[in-house]
Amino acid sequence: MTLYEQMLAQFDDIAHSLKAINNSLAQQVNPTKQTTDFAGKGFVWEAKEQYLRPLKTINTVEIGLLKNIDQQKATLLDNSRQFAKNLTANNVLLWGARGMGKSSLTKAVFIEISAKFDNLKLVEIHREDISSLPLLMRQLSDRPERFILYCDDLSFDIGDDSYKSLKAILEGGLEGKPENIIFYATSNRRHLLPREMIENEQANAINVRDTMDEKISLSDRFGLWIGFHNASQTDYLLMVANYAEHYKLDIDPQTLRRDALEWSAMRGGRTGRVAWQYITHLAGKLGQKI
Repeated sequence: MTLYEQMLAQFDDIAHSLKAINNSLAQQVNPTKQTTDFAGKGFVWEAKEQYLRPLKTINTVEIGLLKNIDQQKATLLDNSRQFAKNLTANNVLLWGARGMGKSSLTKAVFIEISAKFDNLKLVEIHREDISSLPLLMRQLSDRPERFILYCDDLSFDIGDDSYKSLKAILEGGLEGKPENIIFYATSNRRHLLPREMIENEQANAINVRDTMDEKISLSDRFGLWIGFHNASQTDYLLMVANYAEHYKLDIDPQTLRRDALEWSAMRGGRTGRVAWQYITHLAGKLGQKI
């Protein structure tokens, strides 16, 4: 092979390598979108990849184990059942005391209803990805399934203006909200915005009433408000006893009561979450699995 032919071969090798590098970089900049398999029930919206990631299982508790929230349970069941039947239903805001079952009830109700309606799906969207909600809704609006979009612990901090876009999304803006999508959110705040944010804007507003209307109008987009309140000692002990009976934990009632109260005192509160954490501790202590 002549020197000229050797140089041509080297140039070809270099060109081939550069082409491979270019293709690799292009793939990183514009990755091939993954296709979602909608056979499952639960999904998580991966905003950066614009991809719905299917879940193998949905982390939840049996709906029968959620005690002392019967009215909240019935309201959410009715609304979800209407939606699953292709009837009109409301966006729902589950608000109130932390640890009282807002998230657990949302997932438990979905499991209960979806057992009878295979077409019902649950999609979780993280709080930090709310700005991508319009894109998610466009992807789902033409699907035959019906979707409950679920955001846990939804709230907005001072200086966060994404709540303004959420208002339009909840009612669909000019296009209208897709009829196969509904939005459920849990929050410790009834109006989703911190008190300081409302008070600061009131102080600087020419018309205080207009400022209040602007802030409250976000939560008004939810047709149903379902409130959760702190548990009494009696309610807390009933939750503990119910869990212990369900999981057949080997402990006498008096010891269970005493230890559960000590646990709540140590945690500084009596909530459904504290009751479950105590039962988790107790089961491990007894060497039993739950």
